[in-house]
Amino acid sequence: MSEKEKFSMNNMMLAFITVLVVVGLVALAGFFLLTPPDDMIVGQAEATQVRVSGKLAGRIVAYRAAEGDQVKAGDTLVFLDTPEVMAKLRQVEALQQAAAAQNEKALRGARVQEVASAYEMSQKAHAGLEIAKKSFDRVQNLFEKGVVSAQKRDEAEANYKAAEATAKAAMLQYEMAKEGARREDKTAAAATLQRAEGVVAEVESYVSESVLLSPIDGEVVERFPEIGELVGTGAPIMNIADMNDIWITFNVREDLLSSIRIGSEINGFIPALENQEISMKVYYMKDMGSYAAWKATKSSGQYDVKTFEVRARPGQKVEGLRPGMSVVLKKKGNMIL
Repeated sequence: MSEKEKFSMNNMMLAFITVLVVVGLVALAGFFLLTPPDDMIVGQAEATQVRVSGKLAGRIVAYRAAEGDQVKAGDTLVFLDTPEVMAKLRQVEALQQAAAAQNEKALRGARVQEVASAYEMSQKAHAGLEIAKKSFDRVQNLFEKGVVSAQKRDEAEANYKAAEATAKAAMLQYEMAKEGARREDKTAAAATLQRAEGVVAEVESYVSESVLLSPIDGEVVERFPEIGELVGTGAPIMNIADMNDIWITFNVREDLLSSIRIGSEINGFIPALENQEISMKVYYMKDMGSYAAWKATKSSGQYDVKTFEVRARPGQKVEGLRPGMSVVLKKKGNMIL
């Protein structure tokens, strides 16, 4: 074999070996690149949030807490200006004072001067009755002796009976003045006072709503209106998050739920906290409804799988974990690790 033929054969062998090496490298790369890696399920930390709002429409006067401040239950948060309610309070307080005066008048009865006047009138009527009786007795004696006529005797008797009726009426007026108002009048006056007091208490409860207090211990995460803005009844003013009640929400396809049950333990890590690993306990599972994404299990689409909302709480408090942070679960195949 000539030198030229040997050189050509060597080149062919080298090319063939090179092709085999390239094919092997491509196959190896394809093996590693096309093999599906462990998938991840990313959840989000959430916390209980309480919305602070008022029962009254008013204008924001001042805030006592800014976003990011830690507050305790009962701390003052917002002052509202409610001039209409203050005017209503003055009105009902005036009505309460009037009702209280009427009730006191009913309890005290007539004034001392009125009682004294009624007594004097009864004494005057009694004195007139005595004179009328004496006059009638004299005329009766004279009539029996035949000195006066029957007409004179009848006139004297009529005067005596009229004086007797006047004395009884005067005595009743005196007794009524001493007794005061009737029981029904006293009851009505007391009821009117109670109603006025109830209206005042109602308006005062509205006035107290012009100062809004924190319902829980937590952190102010949002403030909506600015100072000077007008807010309506029930309009949200700020949100307070309870940082001691944090949970993680995951959206998991049902074909990955074989290892998840209510009460089961799952592990994850938090990228924002240098991939700190945490253990969580599942306490809530619910399908996300027809609006959630459905996915075919095979390309031919034999059946579809639904997505479930899964909630889990950390086994212990995680320092630095805040609402909105991501928590990652690892899965391999259809198993969550």
